[in-house]
Amino acid sequence: MLARMWGLVALMISVTVGSPVCAGPSLLFDAANGAVLYAEDPDTPWHPASLTKMMTAYLTFVAIQDRTLALEMPIACSKLANGQDPTTLGLPVGATITVETALQALIMKSANDVAVMLAEAVSGSHEAFVDYMNGMAARLGMMRTKFANASGLPDPYQVTTARDMGKLAAAIVRDFSQYAYMWALREMRVGKQRLRTHNVLLTHYPGGDGMKGGFICDSGFNLVASATRASHKLIAVVLGEATAQERSLRAANLLEHGFRTYAWKSLFNPQTLDTMRIDESAKLTVTKPVKVYSPVCGTGVRPVARSARTGGAPPPTWTSY
Repeated sequence: MLARMWGLVALMISVTVGSPVCAGPSLLFDAANGAVLYAEDPDTPWHPASLTKMMTAYLTFVAIQDRTLALEMPIACSKLANGQDPTTLGLPVGATITVETALQALIMKSANDVAVMLAEAVSGSHEAFVDYMNGMAARLGMMRTKFANASGLPDPYQVTTARDMGKLAAAIVRDFSQYAYMWALREMRVGKQRLRTHNVLLTHYPGGDGMKGGFICDSGFNLVASATRASHKLIAVVLGEATAQERSLRAANLLEHGFRTYAWKSLFNPQTLDTMRIDESAKLTVTKPVKVYSPVCGTGVRPVARSARTGGAPPPTWTSY
């Protein structure tokens, strides 16, 4: 088991911390104090894709805290929710699931219909929820983020940055640690459906315990990944990778770099997510990845090198979402 867990790390050895050619923004920081251990283009605008659902979950947690919702409360699938594009649970109009099941499906399955169901449960309508999302983003200091929907499905106005997604991830860990199990969930059942996580760091990286991936053609493959060792949690943000494999590999590489160098880097009083200088040269318009390999985007799949971990066979396919 230990050998399997270290398999992904073994694949990282030849990869440097610096971005490969054509890679997007990235960020690594300490979840406890926001100390930035590595940053590359942290203020470059980017489409969040399903990383958007991290805010949907955060606002649902707030509603539970305020007792307007409860984990065991059933919520219904509306016509709007039923009409969302994949990935979905495929619930019929009128079907109900509990808030807890909805949150778990939102995070692990990245279900777009469930995102709308939660939005309507929290705010009464999807439109009102989007306004709430943007208000909360401002309160959390996500100054270059604009939400247009609760799911992350393509919208030209839905924009974020690596720094802003880092702030949101830090807020989730700080404010709602009691729901950490949801971000670490590996599989679940909804009716007859058996769902499994797409986050391979949960199963292949030592200490991996969250959080969320995202993918649309205009964003490439995004990931916010957390890992904890000896009660010390680091969070990596990776935007715009060309494949699902590459986003996982880059995030794991950043996390490993952080755990290996944290002790001496902390001696230099690193800047935080809030104090790190704003990159004034960052474009104000959203950036798109140079290349994305996905049949969904009509670009096919990049060949994957064979590895010692799989005994010479290609690594397993990791589904995009």
